[in-house]
Order: sequence, then structure tokens, then C-alpha cells
Amino acid sequence: MTRILVAECMQEISSFNPRPSGYGDFRIQRGNEMLQQRGMNTPLGGALSVFEATPGIELALIYGARASSAGILGAEGWTRLSGECLSAIEGKLDGIDAVYFSMHGAMGAQNDLDPEGHLLTELRRMVGPNIPIVISLDLHAILTERMIANIDGLTMFHTYPHVDLADTGERAARLLLDVIERQLKPVIVRVPIPALTRGDENITKTGCYGDLIRKAQLMERNGTALAAGILIGNPFTDVPELGSQVVATVLPEKIDDASHAVVDISERFWAQRHLMQAKLIPVDEAVEEAGYLKGPVAFTDAADATSSGASGDSNLILAGLIKSGYRGKVLAPIVDAPAAAAAHKAGIGATIEVTLGGTIDPVRFPPLAVKAVVKTLTDGSARLETMRLPIDGGPTAVLAFDNFTVMVLSKSARLFDRSLFFASGLQPKDFDLVVIKSPHCEYEMFDAWVEKNFNVDVEGATSANLPTLGHTICRRPMYPLEPDTAFQPAVEVHRRG
Repeated sequence: MTRILVAECMQEISSFNPRPSGYGDFRIQRGNEMLQQRGMNTPLGGALSVFEATPGIELALIYGARASSAGILGAEGWTRLSGECLSAIEGKLDGIDAVYFSMHGAMGAQNDLDPEGHLLTELRRMVGPNIPIVISLDLHAILTERMIANIDGLTMFHTYPHVDLADTGERAARLLLDVIERQLKPVIVRVPIPALTRGDENITKTGCYGDLIRKAQLMERNGTALAAGILIGNPFTDVPELGSQVVATVLPEKIDDASHAVVDISERFWAQRHLMQAKLIPVDEAVEEAGYLKGPVAFTDAADATSSGASGDSNLILAGLIKSGYRGKVLAPIVDAPAAAAAHKAGIGATIEVTLGGTIDPVRFPPLAVKAVVKTLTDGSARLETMRLPIDGGPTAVLAFDNFTVMVLSKSARLFDRSLFFASGLQPKDFDLVVIKSPHCEYEMFDAWVEKNFNVDVEGATSANLPTLGHTICRRPMYPLEPDTAFQPAVEVHRRG
């Protein structure tokens, strides 16, 4: 039997969210509890499907930790989380032949700006130099030198919006099994690119980023690489090695071919970097344009995307719609624990006077006073439409005032689909305008049925107006923070040991 150790640690953070996250934000699965992800569209779910279908494989399921995107992880939380994870691994190393580790790649902690690198460094120390380690990453990952130095290969998402999570785990599992069976000694080849991207051209089904990823996939199919992809980093995770990169896991005899291929892709990426920036519109202009459309329409608040690490308590689009005199029926979500608590205390049908927004980030979002009717109350629990993972917005209330219906959550939750709206008895198609707190949802969620989706330019911890965020840690110069940034592709070849 080949014994494979399986672990998971995943979170994406925004350094610009003023509220740190903590240990309590993570959902922990230990041992066979990780089997709950069987059949799910998650990297671990995909990897399990491959491992369990392969004769002669015995799994040592150790520790899984997942958290929704949020602010930087506090020092105490990271110390506890990493300590638990590594202690669990250290106690289960007997007879281990290989390791699969599911990671996001855009974590950040107050006491360690490269959490994934720390976990992999300690893991390598524990298993020694001869045990192969393969990881899977989100395409928004920041693959660091410390991470590369301790792994034998990696796979990464090829789609945005992400639909290939399980597929990425499957590819990682197959890569690891190939390394074991053929006793391979892969090499990682990459070209770092000093660019951050955001915007519609990052949609891989239709944008130029997707065209470039398909060139990386061709490297896999024609035998140039065992695995390849393009990481664009998470522009909101302000850490030293933030940036984009073309990455391939290759056999030693394919280094030259792979080097030529990653240079070609990096040059094409750089030539199109200006296309991969968001096209934004001010609130008042969006309202004016929406007035000429039959609707319904969507206003995307990418700057307060809870799925990207923002606080979720922005009221700037609500305030802008009120100021502009928009009269259509509006549906909007917001995170505001005090307002939700007041609604639950008052009960359905009560009229309450509360403020909405600014409970987490009051500097950006001055609280908005409203007098509203409590329409519904729920516990805020739901399952994501696509991934089927549970989400929890805490005690949730639907408040109505004038032409506005606001779903008020007690805590940040992923809002890249309609699951929480549905759980609160709300049908987005019943409204003239829907506020979406996510930059790019899967097409059928909203774009398939709205007449236009306006990407609104407001402040926030995940603003697509990247130069306004205030990066202080990432390496510079960096496009578009410095528009005149220069780039000359330089191939890095990483041979472990």
C-alpha cells in the first residue's frame, strides 16, 4: 500500500480590511471528517475522488481548515491554527509515502506574511527530503520562494469565476500519483511578472487571460509540462512577493522547452496587462444610464466583495442610489450585526430606526440612518449554489424602506451567488436593481438575466481601482501601481534539494 497524507489550509485575505480574522472563522475538519467533502466541487473533493478510485492507496486524512475571505489573520489565531495543523501532521507520519496539501495561496497573518510557506517549510522538515509533496492552489495564489523550495509540484485553478475546483484537486492527485509511480524528480519553472490585474478580461471563458491559460494547458497536453498555469495573485493581499507568474511543473529533460513556453506566455501576458484592468463607473453615472434601460440591472460593488476579503458593510451604493433619486425596486446585501440584532429583537412586522453600514469600516462607510420594516428573520445559514459548501451569515434580517429591500447579515459571508438571498425568501429577479458584492459571479447567477451589470467605482477593501488601495509591502515597481513599470522575462528554474 502507498500511504498518502492529506491536509488542507485555505483562506484568502484583504490586507485593507480593518478587521482582522481569527481562529474562530475557520471550519476545522479532523481525520475522517474531511470525507464530508466527497463529491463536492472543492480541491479536496476532487483529490479524494482520484485517490479513492486508485488501487493500493491508503489515505491518512489529517487536518482541514477553511475560512471565508476576510481581513488579515490575527497573530494569536495563526499561532493556534498553524500549531494545531503541524502537530496533527507530526503525529501521523509513520509509513507516509507522499503528501497532498490543499491550499489557497493568498493567506496572510499579522505574524507571518507567508503562512503557506511556513506550513510547507515545517512539513518538509518533518517528512524529510525524499517524500514527494504536491499542492493545489487558487489562481489568485501568491506562490512564494519558500513554498517552491519545499514542494515537488503543484496544480492551480484554470477558471475564473472558479468552476474547476474539484478538477484542480484531481489534477494534483494524478500528478502526485505519477511522481510516486515513476519516481519522478520534477522541476518548477516560472517567470514572475510585476503586474496586478482585475476586470472583465480576467474572466477565463471570454477574456484574454483565459486565452493565455489555454496556452498553459497546451503545455500539459503536448508533454512540455506535467502541470502549468498562470497565477495572478490576489491584489488585496499586500505581501512582499505579490504579483503574477507563469508556473510549470516539468521533467528535468523538458526544462528548455518549458522555459521557452513560459517566457512566451509571460510576454503575451505583459503585452495585454492594460486590458486586464477593471472598467469602472461612478454611482451617479450608473444611475443615469440605468434610467434609460428596461432592466433589470445589477450594480456590482467589487470594492466590498466579501468573497475577496472585504468587510461587507459598505453602504456607499445604497447612499448613492438614494442621493441620485433612483425609484426602481432595489435589493442589496450588507453586513451589519447591530442592525440585524435590532430587527431580531423587534420581530417581523416591526418598524425600527437603525443605521446601516459602517460598523466595521466606518472611515470609508459613514453609517446610513433608515426607518425600516422588518420583513423576514432567518439564522443566515445556506449552502453555496455551486460548491454546496455551507455558509453562515449569522442572524439575518430583511429590512424594507421606501423602494429598498436590504438583506442584513450579522457577519461576512460569501456573496458570489444567490444562496443567501434565497435562504431569506428573496428572488433577485423580482427587483429592478440588484447590488452584488462580488466582482465576477458565474454567468447564470445574475448576468444571464440582467440587461446590464454596472461595475461601480466606490471605495472599499477590495476595490478594483488598484492604485487607490495603498499597498505598502509588495515589491515595487508594480503595474498598475506604477504605470511605467518595465518587464524583462527572466526564467527561474527551481530544483528541490
